[in-house]
Amino acid sequence: MNTSIASLQAARPAAALSAPDPRRWKALAVLCTAYFMVILDSQIVILALPSIERALGFSPGHAQWVMSAYLLSFGGLLLLGGRMADLLGRRRMFMLGTSLFLIASLGCGLATSPRVLIVARVLQGAAAAVMSPSALSILMTTFTEGAERNKALGIWSGMGGVGATSALLIGGPLADLLGWPWIFYINAPVAAAVIVLCPMLLRESRADERTHPRRYDPAGAFTITAGLMLLVYALVEAPAAGWLSGQTLGAFVGAVALLALFVLIESRSAAPLVPLSIFRSRTLVGGNLLMLVLGMTAWGVGTTVSLYAQKVLGYSALQFGLGTAVLTVMAVVGSTFGQGFVTRVGFRRVAMSAMLLLGAASLLLSSIRLNGTYFGDIFFGLFIFGAGLGACAVAGSIAALSGVGKGEAGLASGINTAAFQLGGAFGAAAVATVAVSFAVGGSVPALHRGYQASFIASAVFAAVGLLVAWRLLRPPSLPTGA
Repeated sequence: MNTSIASLQAARPAAALSAPDPRRWKALAVLCTAYFMVILDSQIVILALPSIERALGFSPGHAQWVMSAYLLSFGGLLLLGGRMADLLGRRRMFMLGTSLFLIASLGCGLATSPRVLIVARVLQGAAAAVMSPSALSILMTTFTEGAERNKALGIWSGMGGVGATSALLIGGPLADLLGWPWIFYINAPVAAAVIVLCPMLLRESRADERTHPRRYDPAGAFTITAGLMLLVYALVEAPAAGWLSGQTLGAFVGAVALLALFVLIESRSAAPLVPLSIFRSRTLVGGNLLMLVLGMTAWGVGTTVSLYAQKVLGYSALQFGLGTAVLTVMAVVGSTFGQGFVTRVGFRRVAMSAMLLLGAASLLLSSIRLNGTYFGDIFFGLFIFGAGLGACAVAGSIAALSGVGKGEAGLASGINTAAFQLGGAFGAAAVATVAVSFAVGGSVPALHRGYQASFIASAVFAAVGLLVAWRLLRPPSLPTGA
């Protein structure tokens, strides 16, 4: 009798933890707000770079490092950040990352020299690499798998799409009206509010130490972080240095060597940073490849349309920033409908349909005219592209994270975010190279031809994404006779 009572009492905490958290939708709002900041800050500096260059005295060509420094530390540290969340506590690491992000944002705005700003951006990227996978793993452990988690992931992915597309919408007016430091200062009150709300709305969780003992893999952490950073560096610098230059080839060779060493270390480690068995899931591999291609397409089109609007059509940063509102709105619409359709028809069909929209929009934008107009050349392409972007982000995230155990939620979340960021770095570098190769001479007509070719390159990326969704996101076939 006493044993039965003790068993019932011991079961209560477990049952309470497995019950749906009544605060889960408020918690989702906090997590999505943090994710919005993280994605926003990867691109918000684009329109402010000329002002930053003049104010701080950057030497020619080096202002680009204000964006590259963030991408390097963010992309390079994501897997480590995700695993730290699993082992040390997801809420704890999320709050730590958000606090560092707040401090680094203030440091960026207060910077008085190029070196200080770049160091602050590195710290900001490192903070984002902890915040993003921690937040997504909290979402994964807060919502049970199925329709409710799909809805939460749809909102999450939609917020990422809003962050990526509203960087120009917000950054342009802030830089023009208040000055470039305000693109960083705006993070401070938002991050402070997130930190205050965390203890009230978020549950603490970590991987079960019986199945995931708290042991560390410093060799694996070093090789994957260094390898990813070197890969991002090669991609970011390739358009300026040349894809076949010694610098680029050396960086790529170094990155491949480090990543190969990482795989070797993980295959022999007793407590690997990334258990290689996680990649046995075809949907995880397919979903992350889809996110990689989505990042390539999104950054490719976003970069190209911004350059076309400003350098060919003569739009100011403020004018073009406001013109991207349609992209932001349609990304929200696409993610909202996307999560509903994923539940009904599956992520494969949604992903394929979304890639068709992205490809069609890229081809439509490739018909831009030398003396074009916003509604005649940009609006409808952005309208279609936004819908595809939102829907594809939802389908890719759900596919990549479906079936992942709670003990590996942080790691899987880090892989998912890293795939999108690495895709963005490669897409931006690739379209820049295409544009330069077709824009010989640098005249406005030459730039126009280069941007047309860049949009076609983005359509090719979308075609690759369509193939990935078709081949890798198929449901497993049933055994014969089943």
